[in-house]
Amino acid sequence: MNRLKSPGLLLAIALLSGCSSMDVLTKKQMETEGRLEQVLQAGAAQRTQLSELSRELQELSKKVSDQEATLAAQKSETEALKSQLAALQKSEPVAQTRSTIEVVGAEPARADSESQQQEAYMKAFGIFSANRYDEAISAFTDFIAAYPNSEYAANAQYWIGECHYSRKDYRSALAAFNTVPLKFPKGKKVPDAMLKIAFSQLSLNDQPAARATMQKLVEAFPKSPAAAKARERLNRP
Repeated sequence: MNRLKSPGLLLAIALLSGCSSMDVLTKKQMETEGRLEQVLQAGAAQRTQLSELSRELQELSKKVSDQEATLAAQKSETEALKSQLAALQKSEPVAQTRSTIEVVGAEPARADSESQQQEAYMKAFGIFSANRYDEAISAFTDFIAAYPNSEYAANAQYWIGECHYSRKDYRSALAAFNTVPLKFPKGKKVPDAMLKIAFSQLSLNDQPAARATMQKLVEAFPKSPAAAKARERLNRP
């Protein structure tokens, strides 16, 4: 009887051993699958992180370009104002001498008008330089209304755009910058305005329009500093 049971017992033991081995294999498979899933998740996380870092780098690069363009325009404006102020100071003694000799004359009045224009413009520019953008917009707008034919009118319109841009109001900035070439096509700020039109379009995620604007800038004003920045931006991948 024991002999009869032995084969059955052996079979049961074998089956149990097989189940045990299967359990071990299943467990190992599950562990392997778990590790694989962790690796895949880590890879996905790394890809997401890499994509995020790439996006942040692009944003930082854009901010640097924006800041460089604004600082370059500000520096150019400051140098121009210094030069004009020096010229005006030299001309004032002459105007005063003429006013003592000529009882009636248009030249002193003209000199006074130019002096008032420059003073009003410099005041508005000083407000902008102090980052008081809302006040600066009002000051530049008042200047254009008071002196629409002034040589500073185009510049004032440009800095209105810069005020909006600094406040991240890109639609208002785009409208203000677009006014420069439309209303003052011969103004010195047209190339700078076109560059900031493109930057505003980029900030509004209108890549095709931005590229078209920069290409137009390069073609129209190839030797301008603004065109150099546009070329640099166009050459980026």
